[in-house]
Amino acid sequence: MPLPHHSNAFTLGSRTVKQLGYGAMQLAGPGVFGPPKDHTTALTVLRAAIAAGVNHIDTSDFYGPHVTNRLIREALAPYPDDLVIVTKIGARRGEDKSWNPAFSREELTQAVHDNLRNLGLDVLEVVNLRVMFSPHGPAEGSIEASLTVLADLQRQGLVRHIGLSNVTATQVAEGQKICPIVCVQNHYNLAHRSDDALIDNLARDGIAYVPYFPLGGFTPLQSSTLSDVAQRLDATPMQVAIAWLLHRAPNVLVIPGTSSMAHLNENLAAANLHLPDDAISALNDIASPVDAGSVRSA
Repeated sequence: MPLPHHSNAFTLGSRTVKQLGYGAMQLAGPGVFGPPKDHTTALTVLRAAIAAGVNHIDTSDFYGPHVTNRLIREALAPYPDDLVIVTKIGARRGEDKSWNPAFSREELTQAVHDNLRNLGLDVLEVVNLRVMFSPHGPAEGSIEASLTVLADLQRQGLVRHIGLSNVTATQVAEGQKICPIVCVQNHYNLAHRSDDALIDNLARDGIAYVPYFPLGGFTPLQSSTLSDVAQRLDATPMQVAIAWLLHRAPNVLVIPGTSSMAHLNENLAAANLHLPDDAISALNDIASPVDAGSVRSA
C-alpha cells in the first residue's frame, strides 16, 4: 500500500519527511529484547515500508539491544538518499530485560558510537536524548548535563541534529538554551493528550512532534467511540487513530510500528483516510479531562 503522492510533509532537522513514518521497535523480540521471531519477515517489512514511500524511520540501539539497528542496516543499506533515520540514547537494557537510565558522559558517548556502528553510518541524522527521571512518564529535572554531552558529540560531527524524548515543556525550554532542538518525542495519542499545548507551541516554532505509542503501545487503544467511527468509515480503529494524529497538527510525525506485513499495509492505508468533522469532534471527546487539557483538532 503506497503512501499517497500528496502526503503531507514537515521539516525534521535539515530534511523534509512525510508525516507518516515507521517505528522499528517492534522488530525486536518479545519485550523489545532479543532477535525477531522471524528474521526474514522483519527485513521484508522494512523494505516494504521504504518501497511504499516511507522516508522516516525511528529506532534505537537499545531496542534488542542492537537488534533493530542491525536489521535496518541489513535490509536497507546502502540507504536511500531521502531516508531519515532517527535514533535515541539515554537508556540501556539489563539482562533481565529492564530499561535503565544511561546518562553519564561515557554511556552517552558509547551509545552514539554503538548507533553509528550498527547502522553503518558516519554521522547520525537525528539523535533524541531519552530522559528517564521517572518510570511513569516525563518528570521535572535538569537535562543540562546529559544534553551538553550530546551537543559536544554534535560539534564533533557525529550527530547532525538533536531532539528530546519523554520531556516536559520546561525541559524543552532548557534544552533550547543549550542547542537547537528539532523534534520532541513523547507519549501521545487520541486518548492521552496531556501534550496538546506543547504540540501547538512546537508547531509555531517549526519543531516536529513525534508521538510514541500512537496506537496505545503495549496496551492498544480501546474505545467504543473509536470503534463506532471506524465502522462508519469502513476502516479499522487503528487506522482511525493514525488518521486523527495526522490531522492533529502539521508538525505531528506519526511512527506506528509493526513486525507484520498485514499491519504495515493497514497503517499505511490510514494516510488515505479522510475524517469528517463530526468524526473528529467525537474522537476529540475520547480523552479524559486530565489528558485533554486544551482540546483542539488543529
